[in-house]
Amino acid sequence: MSANKTLLTAEGIKKLEEELHNLKTVKRPAVSERIKIAIGFGDISDNAEYEDAKNEQAFIEGRVMTVDKMLRNVHVIVKNASIDDTVSIGTTVMLKDLELGDEVEYKIVGTIEAEPSANMISNVSPVGKAVLDQKVGAVVDVKTPAGVLQYQILGVRDI
Repeated sequence: MSANKTLLTAEGIKKLEEELHNLKTVKRPAVSERIKIAIGFGDISDNAEYEDAKNEQAFIEGRVMTVDKMLRNVHVIVKNASIDDTVSIGTTVMLKDLELGDEVEYKIVGTIEAEPSANMISNVSPVGKAVLDQKVGAVVDVKTPAGVLQYQILGVRDI
């Protein structure tokens, strides 16, 4: 797969499309109105409102370009149904910490969608890399700054 491809689930694509729509239809017009009002205050050379609005406009336009590029280069993550007990991008994996006995569930996604606080981890994160292409029952070593952690793969399911 090309390095410039954006790995996303169908849910991730929908979120990006919604963000792009919001940027173009809500945020762009709002910042344009702010700029118009700030210009009405007079001299723009020393106008904090104008500068702030122009900075926000630059941020919005940059984000529009970034999201648009991601969507143009998207590769949809689809689970391979013939490999139902193997961890891949687009699956949810159930793990058991062999030292503490804790169980945790992670959704393996591309880097754009990764949100560790929601248990959505990137395929290039330490845990993601360790479990990719492993089968249920396998024990994997995860290298962390605190040392090596061992997890056993308890189950895999489609997301």
